[in-house]
Amino acid sequence: MTSPASFRDRTNWSDGYYELAIEVGSTDDARLQAVLSALWSAAGVQGCFGQSDREPEEQDSVPCTVASLTEFGHLYGRVRLPTGQPVVCGCVAIRGGDESSDWLDLYVPVGALDHAGVAYWDGRPFFRSAAMDDWLAAIGTETFRNAPFSLGVVGFEVSGCTNASTMAGRLPEERDIGYLLPQGEVLHYGAANT
Repeated sequence: MTSPASFRDRTNWSDGYYELAIEVGSTDDARLQAVLSALWSAAGVQGCFGQSDREPEEQDSVPCTVASLTEFGHLYGRVRLPTGQPVVCGCVAIRGGDESSDWLDLYVPVGALDHAGVAYWDGRPFFRSAAMDDWLAAIGTETFRNAPFSLGVVGFEVSGCTNASTMAGRLPEERDIGYLLPQGEVLHYGAANT
């Protein structure tokens, strides 16, 4: 049986990504670092590595920093799902430059979720799991307590699907993804409902 925690098993990294994508709210390295540190801690990520094709035991760990993200492109580790099962995970930063805010995405590949036996809604053109949504929303909520951000979105490959400016402080009535929307100092979670 395939272990969903195996870095070397390329099928764990396949079929897209279930994400908590966070719009940081600036392009400042210090701000991105604060959110990265809070996110890694809130998710309880085990390890921090620069390569996904070698097991953690076969490589040196790297610092969980913006500099490492820049050097390696992604950071990798393992997280425990709500079921207690360890799976591979990754994190990537999408830098906004002068025109928009930075984004930070924590993701679990769907291949690893399949190997872990995570149930998802059939009949949809994409992976969706209410249990994964709630778990990632809880990670986002904990992250926000330590490093406030502009917006979080939860679901299958959700990075870049909207932004805080477009949301204008309001949750959509019908939601095919989850939203973590700050209003003042309070973070509101609007779960997917369609």
